[in-house]
Amino acid sequence: MSTATGAISSTVSSKHSITPERSLNQRMDALARANLIRTERAQLKRNLKSGRLSIHTLLLHPPEYVETAKVFDMLLAVPKYGRVKVNKILAHCRISPSKTIGGLSERQRSELLSLLRR
Repeated sequence: MSTATGAISSTVSSKHSITPERSLNQRMDALARANLIRTERAQLKRNLKSGRLSIHTLLLHPPEYVETAKVFDMLLAVPKYGRVKVNKILAHCRISPSKTIGGLSERQRSELLSLLRR
Protein backbone atom coordinates (compact mmCIF):
# COMPACT_ATOMS: atom_id res chain seq x y z
CA MET A 1 0.00 0.00 0.00
CA SER A 2 2.86 2.39 0.71
CA THR A 3 4.31 1.82 -2.79
CA ALA A 4 1.11 3.04 -4.45
CA THR A 5 1.14 6.24 -2.38
CA GLY A 6 4.82 6.77 -3.11
CA ALA A 7 4.21 6.42 -6.84
CA ILE A 8 1.36 8.92 -6.72
CA SER A 9 3.30 11.50 -4.69
CA SER A 10 6.33 11.32 -7.00
CA THR A 11 4.07 11.80 -10.03
CA VAL A 12 2.33 14.77 -8.42
CA SER A 13 5.59 16.42 -7.35
CA SER A 14 7.07 16.12 -10.84
CA LYS A 15 3.98 17.82 -12.33
CA HIS A 16 4.44 20.79 -9.98
CA SER A 17 8.06 21.32 -10.98
CA ILE A 18 7.76 24.43 -13.17
CA THR A 19 11.38 25.50 -13.48
CA PRO A 20 13.77 23.24 -15.38
CA GLU A 21 16.71 21.70 -13.62
CA ARG A 22 19.91 23.66 -14.16
CA SER A 23 23.41 22.32 -14.04
CA LEU A 24 25.99 23.76 -11.69
CA ASN A 25 27.70 25.51 -14.62
CA GLN A 26 24.43 27.11 -15.73
CA ARG A 27 23.72 28.35 -12.20
CA MET A 28 27.24 29.72 -11.82
CA ASP A 29 27.02 31.49 -15.20
CA ALA A 30 23.70 33.05 -14.20
CA LEU A 31 25.16 34.16 -10.87
CA ALA A 32 28.19 35.73 -12.55
CA ARG A 33 25.95 37.57 -15.03
CA ALA A 34 23.68 38.82 -12.22
CA ASN A 35 26.68 40.06 -10.23
CA LEU A 36 28.05 41.88 -13.30
CA ILE A 37 24.69 43.57 -13.88
CA ARG A 38 24.49 44.62 -10.20
CA THR A 39 27.98 46.11 -10.39
CA GLU A 40 27.20 48.00 -13.60
CA ARG A 41 23.95 49.34 -12.17
CA ALA A 42 25.67 50.48 -8.98
CA GLN A 43 28.23 52.40 -11.06
CA LEU A 44 25.41 53.88 -13.15
CA LYS A 45 23.63 55.10 -10.01
CA ARG A 46 26.87 56.67 -8.76
CA ASN A 47 27.22 58.43 -12.14
CA LEU A 48 23.65 59.71 -11.92
CA LYS A 49 24.21 60.95 -8.37
CA SER A 50 27.45 62.74 -9.29
CA GLY A 51 26.00 64.30 -12.43
CA ARG A 52 28.34 62.50 -14.86
CA LEU A 53 25.28 60.98 -16.51
CA SER A 54 21.88 62.58 -17.00
CA ILE A 55 18.62 60.76 -16.43
CA HIS A 56 17.48 62.03 -19.85
CA THR A 57 20.32 60.21 -21.61
CA LEU A 58 19.61 57.08 -19.61
CA LEU A 59 15.91 57.09 -20.49
CA LEU A 60 16.51 57.87 -24.18
CA HIS A 61 19.31 55.34 -24.72
CA PRO A 62 19.30 52.79 -21.90
CA PRO A 63 22.13 50.25 -21.85
CA GLU A 64 21.05 46.61 -21.96
CA TYR A 65 21.84 46.02 -18.28
CA VAL A 66 19.39 48.78 -17.25
CA GLU A 67 16.43 47.48 -19.25
CA THR A 68 15.22 45.39 -16.29
CA ALA A 69 15.91 48.05 -13.65
CA LYS A 70 12.97 49.83 -12.04
CA VAL A 71 12.33 53.41 -13.17
CA PHE A 72 11.66 54.28 -9.53
CA ASP A 73 15.13 53.13 -8.43
CA MET A 74 16.90 55.02 -11.22
CA LEU A 75 15.03 58.25 -10.43
CA LEU A 76 15.92 57.91 -6.75
CA ALA A 77 19.60 58.01 -7.73
CA VAL A 78 19.16 61.50 -9.21
CA PRO A 79 20.08 64.33 -6.80
CA LYS A 80 17.11 66.21 -5.27
CA TYR A 81 14.71 63.38 -6.10
CA GLY A 82 13.38 61.56 -3.05
CA ARG A 83 10.64 58.99 -2.63
CA VAL A 84 7.81 61.53 -2.45
CA LYS A 85 8.86 63.49 -5.54
CA VAL A 86 9.54 60.32 -7.55
CA ASN A 87 6.15 58.87 -6.60
CA LYS A 88 4.41 62.12 -7.62
CA ILE A 89 6.22 62.16 -10.98
CA LEU A 90 5.39 58.52 -11.68
CA ALA A 91 1.74 59.02 -10.68
CA HIS A 92 1.48 62.11 -12.92
CA CYS A 93 2.87 60.10 -15.86
CA ARG A 94 0.64 57.10 -15.01
CA ILE A 95 3.66 54.83 -14.51
CA SER A 96 3.65 52.05 -11.94
CA PRO A 97 6.52 52.24 -9.41
CA SER A 98 7.40 48.66 -10.36
CA LYS A 99 7.71 49.47 -14.09
CA THR A 100 11.09 48.69 -15.63
CA ILE A 101 12.96 51.04 -17.94
CA GLY A 102 12.68 48.54 -20.78
CA GLY A 103 8.95 48.19 -20.16
CA LEU A 104 8.14 51.88 -20.63
CA SER A 105 5.87 52.69 -23.55
CA GLU A 106 6.77 55.55 -25.88
CA ARG A 107 4.04 57.68 -24.31
CA GLN A 108 5.31 57.01 -20.79
CA ARG A 109 8.92 57.63 -21.80
CA SER A 110 8.20 60.93 -23.57
CA GLU A 111 5.86 62.15 -20.80
CA LEU A 112 8.46 61.32 -18.17
CA LEU A 113 11.21 63.08 -20.11
CA SER A 114 9.15 66.20 -20.64
CA LEU A 115 8.23 66.32 -16.94
CA LEU A 116 11.86 65.86 -15.87
CA ARG A 117 13.07 68.69 -18.14
CA ARG A 118 11.06 71.28 -16.17
